[in-house]
Formats: sequence, structure tokens, C-alpha cells
Amino acid sequence: MAVVRGGGTDVRADRGGDVDGVVLEVPVRGLGRPSGPEFRTALLGGPQELILGPPPVPGPPPPREAPTQPPPILGPPAQSPPVHGEPPVRGARHGQGAAAPRGRLLVVAALVAATAGGAAGVAGARLSGVSEPVPVTALPRVAPAPSSGLTGLSATAARVLPSVVSVEAGSRGGSGFVVDGRGHILTNAHVVGTSSLATVVLNDGRRLSARVVGADDDEDLAVLVVDRPDELTPAVLGRSSDLSVGERVLAIGSPLGLSGTVTAGIVSALDREVRLGGASRTAVQTDASINPGNSGGPLVNDRGEVVGVNTAIAAGRGGGNIGIGFAIPIDRAAPIAERIMRN
Repeated sequence: MAVVRGGGTDVRADRGGDVDGVVLEVPVRGLGRPSGPEFRTALLGGPQELILGPPPVPGPPPPREAPTQPPPILGPPAQSPPVHGEPPVRGARHGQGAAAPRGRLLVVAALVAATAGGAAGVAGARLSGVSEPVPVTALPRVAPAPSSGLTGLSATAARVLPSVVSVEAGSRGGSGFVVDGRGHILTNAHVVGTSSLATVVLNDGRRLSARVVGADDDEDLAVLVVDRPDELTPAVLGRSSDLSVGERVLAIGSPLGLSGTVTAGIVSALDREVRLGGASRTAVQTDASINPGNSGGPLVNDRGEVVGVNTAIAAGRGGGNIGIGFAIPIDRAAPIAERIMRN
């Protein structure tokens, strides 16, 4: 039984899930019930909390012993916490899962910054009215120009920051990045919600009006377009298929409304199955710090190439980053963006 609190209402529902994927309501076998942190969606404004399962029952205290010489301090054994969850989405969910076994639960939370209650959405692809199809060419995959005087991750951040924008759509917000020279910006569908218009804020603070070209809720991707493409700097797209576990990456965006934030980490896992949008999808897992507001921003390699679209996190008590974030691989996101632009 999950209890979702938001906007002053409670919604209760019994759900099943898929043990093989990362599903919000599904525990992992053999790890017990949740203990310690509460679990909540990563939404800003209007507390929207997701409580999973019964509260933890504390065990008996350990027996007291006579004080002895302090033992050496040993950290807990390394353990990879299981991840189960899905970001808040609009639209129909696909399929029904099997009965959920007992186990520990984590939340995969969508990283959309909201100042009020989120708007309802529409399942599947949503396209704004366009009188005729817009021709589209393949998104750019060219080498970026080096940044003078900077090296390492500083140079990488300097290359990518001019291509990253903050997105404001109705009461919601997030991040995005420029994908071509015609003014198109890629972000998450849950960032724009049902809005047809948005405002993008460039890295230098300029604000531009944008229109929502279309969105695919099942893939949690949306494309915006601005009328002044000459003021934008396209990002360079890499290949997520070239990523290796342990490779350095940067997450860039506007967590908690702090635009132009750059965090560093590594690729923690590849082809991690999570529920993004309305169905299970594989994602790039990273420990680069990702928080509410990062949604739609780029995950980039150390060459400054976009390799993923930051989309979700596993959230603990505070709803923030606990070192488990997920990005839609760019090898899947780029063709979807092209299809949205073409249609």
C-alpha cells in the first residue's frame, strides 16, 4: 500500500511491480523492510511525500559491556543499495507487475523543480499544433573547440555550460540543452508538463521565450524551440554506447534553481533498468550529484560530449541526492528528439 500526499489530498493504491526492473513499489528480496530514511518524491514546493510500507520497528538495544580500550574505527562493509522507483509522470502506465515480494524500497524520483502543484499530463507523444512538418537533420556530432587557458574538468565545464539552459514552464522547472543550430532544446517531458509555452534562461542570464514542439511521455523527453537560434550554442552529442563503468562524467543543470551548477562523478553502471516515463527503460547510473531541478540537463563525458539526459534519482529522507542518479542514454534520446522535431 502506497500513500501519496500532495496538494492536501491522499491517494491510496495497491500496486505490483517487476522485480527485475526498478519499480517504485517493488522491494528487493532478502533485504528486509525500509529502515532509517523516509522516502519521498523529489519535488520542490508543496510537500509531496511518498511513504512506502510500514514504519521501521526498532530492535532491542545491544547489551552493555564494561568499557575497554577503544577499538579501531571500521566503516561498514561496502554495499550497493537497491534502487526501486519511478519519476512522477503524466499519462497511462503500461502493464501490471507481479505480486511484490518483501524487501527494502528506494524511490526513483523525477527531478523537476515545482513552485506549486504539478499539472496533469497526457500519455504518449504530445505534439503542439504545427501547420506542416519541420525538416530535420541529424543532430551534431562534431568535436568541440578547446577552451583557452583551462584544463581537465574545468575545460569540459566551460565547453558545455553555454549550451545548458534553465527551463521554466508554468509552475514547473528544470534544465535542458541546445541540440542543434535551429533553436531546438531537449529536456524531460515531466519538466514541461502540459505547457505549450516555456521560458529558457541562458547561462549568461538572458531569458528567451520558447514553444514546446512536442513531448513523448513514455520516454520522458520533450523538445522546445526558440525563435532566436543565433543566440544559442549547440551542445556536442557523444555516444553513450562508448561509455565504460568508472569513466568520469559531469552533470550540469539547475538543481534547486541554482543555474549553471556543475557536479562531477563517474559512470556507476550501464544499462540499469529503471521505470522512466510510462515503462521500464535502461539508463546510465551515475554518482554525480543530481537533485531536483537537474531534470533535462546533460550528463557529459570528460571531452564535453553529451552522453545522457539527467532524469531521476534514488531519494532518501530529504528527497535529495544519495549518490544514485539516472540519465537517459543519448543514443536513445537523440533519435526520439529528431522524431519529435520531424513530426
